[in-house]
Amino acid sequence: MILLAAGLAAVAAWLLVPGRPRATRGGPAPGPGHPASAGSVVLAAGFLAVLVVDRPTLGVLAAVAGGGVAGASALLRQRARRRAATRVSGLVLESCELIAAELGAGLPPGRCLDRAARVWPPLAAVAEAFRMGADVPGAFRQVAELPGAGDLRLVGAAWQVAHRTGQGLADTVQAVAADLRAAAASRRVVEGELASARATARLVGGLPLLALAMGSGAGGDPWGFLLGTPLGLGCLAGGLALGLAGLAWIESIARDVERR
Repeated sequence: MILLAAGLAAVAAWLLVPGRPRATRGGPAPGPGHPASAGSVVLAAGFLAVLVVDRPTLGVLAAVAGGGVAGASALLRQRARRRAATRVSGLVLESCELIAAELGAGLPPGRCLDRAARVWPPLAAVAEAFRMGADVPGAFRQVAELPGAGDLRLVGAAWQVAHRTGQGLADTVQAVAADLRAAAASRRVVEGELASARATARLVGGLPLLALAMGSGAGGDPWGFLLGTPLGLGCLAGGLALGLAGLAWIESIARDVERR
């Protein structure tokens, strides 16, 4: 019964949970791979409703398991997006340092942008804007909309200020690169501090499984109570909801700290 409920929950969760983002020319698109449409939601809800009517215990167990799978998938996708944004932020910093160094060496801006585009391909749009005589700061701001690339707004602003005031472009971009290096160092310190908080939250979230294992080893039947009785299913649903809410709360606090 547990395996069947797990399979049904996986089907329901697949219908309800968006997939991985599709890749585009400039990087990952913000939209999901297969968004949870109204039809899929209705299909999953109807499927679970029929199952609850026909076999109440199995249906409720499948609904609880499906909700747990959906919540865990959302947290895992959020973690993957955070790691991807961190990687992009590192590539942006590397690209900015390369542009600053080559401008300081006297290379023309177009060649510097072409070389930076080899480090991080989305910057090819900025290099193309420079070749076409278009709005280079605007191209920087557009690429900065990608997750983790927000620092490019500063580079675009520096480029714009240098052209409007006549100040040396190399000096302006080098100053921005130095500021970005300092900000990256601060972010690494913050991420190191937050890593321990996240690890503690995951450890606390896994403690109920340890308690269940200890109860089974002591001769009890906690799994039978949780999966086979209405009160146990209610406790299971409440425990999963509180655990996932706690992990989501920790992630929300961490994101707020990282933004600041």
